[in-house]
Amino acid sequence: MSRVVPVSGFPEWAPEERVIERHVIETLREVFALHGFAEIETRAIEPLDRLRGDSDAAKEIYALRRVLADADDGDSGVGLHFDLTVPFARYVEEFSGRIAFPFRRYQIQKVWRGERPQEGRFREFYQADIDVVARDTLPAHLEIEVAAVVARALGRLPIPPVRIHVNDRRLVEAFYGGVGVADIPAALRSVDKLSKIGREGVAAELRGAGVSDAAIEACLDLAELSAPDASFADDVRALALRNGIPEEALAEGIASLTALVDGINAAVPGVARADLRIARGLDYYTGAVYETFLEGHEDLGSICSGGRYDSLVRVGGSTLPGVGISVGVTRLVSRILSVGLATATRGVPSAVLIAVADESSRTGSEVIAAALRARGIPCEVSPNAAKFGKQIQHADRRGIPFVWFPGESGDEVKDIRSGEQVSADAATWAPPTDDLWPRVERG
Repeated sequence: MSRVVPVSGFPEWAPEERVIERHVIETLREVFALHGFAEIETRAIEPLDRLRGDSDAAKEIYALRRVLADADDGDSGVGLHFDLTVPFARYVEEFSGRIAFPFRRYQIQKVWRGERPQEGRFREFYQADIDVVARDTLPAHLEIEVAAVVARALGRLPIPPVRIHVNDRRLVEAFYGGVGVADIPAALRSVDKLSKIGREGVAAELRGAGVSDAAIEACLDLAELSAPDASFADDVRALALRNGIPEEALAEGIASLTALVDGINAAVPGVARADLRIARGLDYYTGAVYETFLEGHEDLGSICSGGRYDSLVRVGGSTLPGVGISVGVTRLVSRILSVGLATATRGVPSAVLIAVADESSRTGSEVIAAALRARGIPCEVSPNAAKFGKQIQHADRRGIPFVWFPGESGDEVKDIRSGEQVSADAATWAPPTDDLWPRVERG
């Protein structure tokens, strides 16, 4: 057998770490459902032409084919989805006849992206998305709602406070057009890299695309504007005036962004910040855009992003507008684990180990285990009939808090953490609620 070689970018958590991952996923699922979002799951593959689209993500797609496949067997034109938005759009198109609009869905699945693994970035990872797609018009209040729902969900996790940085593509595109930028989508993709390559790097890209120095300076000055409330609007108007852009050209975008930041902060006070740097590199965004950061962990980058799209979903000859936001679950979990933001009380589900006095009495221990399981108490029977001290050590290594000792004159159960041992009956005894299942505690 060949030597095991680790493959980077594909995390495999230990049981204790999986407890934390599942806690994050289940918390998100609960909050999404509380707000009326229905769960769906889509297939892992999509046609390559749909995945490619018009974005830079095409270079990160994992194409899929069987090792011994013939070139024309029909399997060579598909790839693993790199996010959940593209398959969701296809799902809505394919099943639109069975969907009641506006369609509110959440989806928590793995995705695959062929990028260079680094801190917080993986090749295989979980995403958690919520979206609302409307049949005709998409009210602006839904742009506020999806951000507020995610803010509430993240607020229930064992992480520092989050800040959702918001922008509006309508405002940015109007400004770019006003200073003479011809290829606005390309310019947005360049500005989206500002935190990675810096002001000079973005300027070099824009210059290479034929954008004038004056327009470059104006675009970068716009990207530096930020405020925790609607006060950004005065700065935008002043910058527009200096660059000869009429105020009415930006009126719709300013109004939309003002309503967005004020609306989110009204729902979840202090969580939103207007940030004119946020561009989102994907071309299908047409309105509100979001990126979310952990306070004190900004080096991790955005843990949650999304925006409004008006033409991504097509049914017949019509487009269906939508808005969505995506949580990078694995990125978030990786930071929780790496800096100890939370710990699991144990890595195994068992709350009780049923001891075995000798192998001839194993059946009796199994009967006790069955009785406890019937009452919803997770437990396991000792793998061997070693001395009780060794069975206690086995429970301790496994992280199991209680050991059950069957006896001819009555059973007893021991809390191996405190040493307390009491009489117990499998028909009535239960561990404390906090010990019944593994829990996640803030670090």
